[in-house]
Amino acid sequence: MSAEQAELVKSGFLAAVPFARTLGVEFIELDHDRAVMRLPDNDKHHNHVGGPHAGAMFTLAESASGAIVIGAFGDQLNRAVPLAVNAEIGYQKLAMGDVIADARLTRTRDEVIAELDAGKRPEFAVEIELRTEDGTVTGAMTVVWTLKPKK
Repeated sequence: MSAEQAELVKSGFLAAVPFARTLGVEFIELDHDRAVMRLPDNDKHHNHVGGPHAGAMFTLAESASGAIVIGAFGDQLNRAVPLAVNAEIGYQKLAMGDVIADARLTRTRDEVIAELDAGKRPEFAVEIELRTEDGTVTGAMTVVWTLKPKK
């Protein structure tokens, strides 16, 4: 993905997802197969033990998964709608400070588009690692997405 394409996806994503903007989610990196986003530390989003609320971390991870889906399949939006099918998150360690979500597709773009071309409704997972700025892994999330063909 070119830098220009990445900037269009980033700005379009943040314009279309008001809650991500409300939390102050920021892009660090975006390409066809990876999206990295940051949730800046903000005491207004803390939980009872001083770290980011679980809902804020879920939003960060789900946002990174959505960004990679748009980055990878944005050129298919004229014929399919991306929809999250399900999500599972595991919180492994208390996160303190900024949190990073690193999202990666588990299938290739070509595999997913081939299913769409064959008239199917492809499903694919995005795996997201949650970590602090120093690299400490604090959680993991998997979001299963589909590209629902338009009628």
